[in-house]
Amino acid sequence: MAAAGGDCDVIMAPAAAPVPHPEAPGMFDDEDEDAGTRREAESFKEQGNAFYAKKDYNEAYNYYTKAIDACPSNASYYGNRAATLMMLGKFREALGDAQQSIRMDDSFVRGHLREGKCHLCLGNAMAASRCFQRALELDHKNAQAQQELNNARTVLEYEKIAEADFEKRDFRKVVFCMDRALEFAPACHRFKILKAECLALLGRYPEAQSVASDILRIDATNADALYVRGLCLYYEDCIEKAVQFFVQALRMAPDHDKACIACRNAKALKAKKDDGNKAFKEGNYQLAFDLYTEALAIDPNNRKTNAKLYCNRGTVNSKLRKLDEAIEDCTNAIRLDDTYIKAYLRRAQCYMDTEQFEEAVRDYEKVYQTEKTKEHKQLLKNAQLELKKMKRKDYYKILGVDKNASEDEIKKAYRKRALMHHPDRHSSASVEIQKEEEKKFKEVGEAFTILSDPKKKARYDSGQDLEEDGMNMGDFDANNIFKAFFGGPGGFSFEASGPGNFFFQFG
Repeated sequence: MAAAGGDCDVIMAPAAAPVPHPEAPGMFDDEDEDAGTRREAESFKEQGNAFYAKKDYNEAYNYYTKAIDACPSNASYYGNRAATLMMLGKFREALGDAQQSIRMDDSFVRGHLREGKCHLCLGNAMAASRCFQRALELDHKNAQAQQELNNARTVLEYEKIAEADFEKRDFRKVVFCMDRALEFAPACHRFKILKAECLALLGRYPEAQSVASDILRIDATNADALYVRGLCLYYEDCIEKAVQFFVQALRMAPDHDKACIACRNAKALKAKKDDGNKAFKEGNYQLAFDLYTEALAIDPNNRKTNAKLYCNRGTVNSKLRKLDEAIEDCTNAIRLDDTYIKAYLRRAQCYMDTEQFEEAVRDYEKVYQTEKTKEHKQLLKNAQLELKKMKRKDYYKILGVDKNASEDEIKKAYRKRALMHHPDRHSSASVEIQKEEEKKFKEVGEAFTILSDPKKKARYDSGQDLEEDGMNMGDFDANNIFKAFFGGPGGFSFEASGPGNFFFQFG
């Protein structure tokens, strides 16, 4: 901010003979003014200069105001007060004083510089350029005027780039341009609002809210700031509160197009979502699916609300037993909001239901890392157990029986599979087939050994490691199990009745 008012070059004069700084505005010899009043005005000005030099800008302002009250026709007093107001960050008030100073004296170069600086700080780079160009016409060697003119042109260029990038939805670049422009125009609400809007569209809601709130503290009726504040709430799925801000913005500016569109979208989104929730609770899943789908089409930019809509639709799909579609919806929800625990939980359950246990474990691990509750720990433990069970041999599948098969069903299945894969039956087959059938014969015996024993079966079903329990499955002999099942040696024989055909003869 120092550059804003630094051109008010006033210094403390010697106590014995106070005089203004050589470059500060001097006294006017106005024969129509009362000499005593002029001296009093100059005294006030000198005291203002002293406070300005001490950086006590409030007191400097007070004394410059007294000087103006005493002698309202002196351009330099308005110029000095403008410089003081600029140092206080009151650029709009400073602009009025600067303009008054050049109305009184159009050749007052510092007045034009201060007017231009105020315009620039307030974001009106075009008006600022005209002021700096006028200062150069009066003093073509004025380095400050040339530098400020370059700054104004730089701001105009950033504005032009930002406008094009906003149309292209390159919001990060717009934020960059506005940050650069605000270095020259720190009091420009328009630049701040555009930056805040883009921050909201980028999902950087706390930053956007901070910018909008700062403006509203200065101007509670600023429709643009009210709109941005509502936009942040809208994108954070606080739709009812967002609508309140949009309505307030429209009261301040009835033709505010963005607030009007956002308000309409917010109301439509809430209505569709509520209707979908109602249909779901009533068990009308197809209607709920349709309503959530319609809601998703309202505003693709509302990531947080859309994440919830995708998750809700995923829940509907799981109820309709469309598990692949449910997983896809939950994945879309997570893509929009990677902190959405409910979507991870719903997807994990769908993975469990489709026996994709590795994926389920991954999701439950993510949930447990975020929220270390007993419930989440148990869900992770269950998924890990199912994954462990999946990676070992599926004895039920080997025998071709259901997990709830009875003892008789297990015996019948073993009898069928053991005879099907017995090595003697494939003695005339190729070496590769013999090895494969021998492997299957051993697996059938192994499966029967476990599932026919109630204790072993219970341990197997619970996911326990059978080898850790002392059951080394590599030590058993499948032939002995086969012989024991079919009544010992001589209980049966394979005899060929033609190429590739066998029948069994029992003793």
